[in-house]
Amino acid sequence: MKKVPAVRPQGCLYDPRISPGLTEPYSLRLLLITLSLGFLGLFLVLPLILVFSQALQKGFAVYLASIADSDALSAIRLTLVTAVISVTLNLAFGLAAAWAITKFRFKGKGIIVSLIDLPFAVSPVVAGLIFVLLFGLHGWFGPWLSDHNIRIIFAVPGIVLATMFVTLPFVARELIPLMQSQGTDEEEAALTLGANGMQTFVRVTLPNIAWGLLYGVILCNSRAMGEFGAVSVVSGHLRGLTNTLPLHVEILYNEYKFAAAFAVASLLSLLALVTIVARSILEWRLHRRMTVDTMGGELR
Repeated sequence: MKKVPAVRPQGCLYDPRISPGLTEPYSLRLLLITLSLGFLGLFLVLPLILVFSQALQKGFAVYLASIADSDALSAIRLTLVTAVISVTLNLAFGLAAAWAITKFRFKGKGIIVSLIDLPFAVSPVVAGLIFVLLFGLHGWFGPWLSDHNIRIIFAVPGIVLATMFVTLPFVARELIPLMQSQGTDEEEAALTLGANGMQTFVRVTLPNIAWGLLYGVILCNSRAMGEFGAVSVVSGHLRGLTNTLPLHVEILYNEYKFAAAFAVASLLSLLALVTIVARSILEWRLHRRMTVDTMGGELR
């Protein structure tokens, strides 16, 4: 009997009968899946389990006392304040940069894109040293800042600046490819119908990039809360004043207060887990929305 080739059903994005991945031997697929799960379990799941087990080793009362400590609460507040400020400013910058790069033609666009990617290439420690060189007591602007009683290094402004630097690309880098793929047809149509620039942005552009924007904000917030290198350089490690959660964990661990260190570290781990869950939900919603748009709204 002549074998009839499989035909992809009309409107179907994925047909397991003709998927190249299913032509691989079962043993190879099982090996790859086992290796992937084993790697994730060894280097991701197991460390998280150890963090929480060590945090609760001396009992739940010690765990709560470690988190309720005044220095720990101060570190939590500073971490949240730093994250809110840096994420908000990077959100505004990312929107403006993505809008300018994708919607306008001008010379030097490639340079701007390269500068946005610069924090990915620069070590966070080097970034912290840059701010010390600029705003430290013996830096370029240090004498002037000292004369006007303005403190940036070893103070909250320096921590915010360092965090903003390392988290700068996340929002912009999520929006630029998305807005480039969408083109400018809808914005041009809105302008033709009489909408002004702000109305076009709020009613046309923003709804189209909402999920990508939230995705970038989540990644930016996760990195802001967990940043260590750049913040360590500019903070001065002043207990109760300039210590964020990662710095507070380091101090507790160096003082051999292991239960307290793992208790505070568990907060960062919980934040990471919440970020992963939120990211997965956004990816699922975005994928579902793209599938619905591709299939002409047939899914509900």
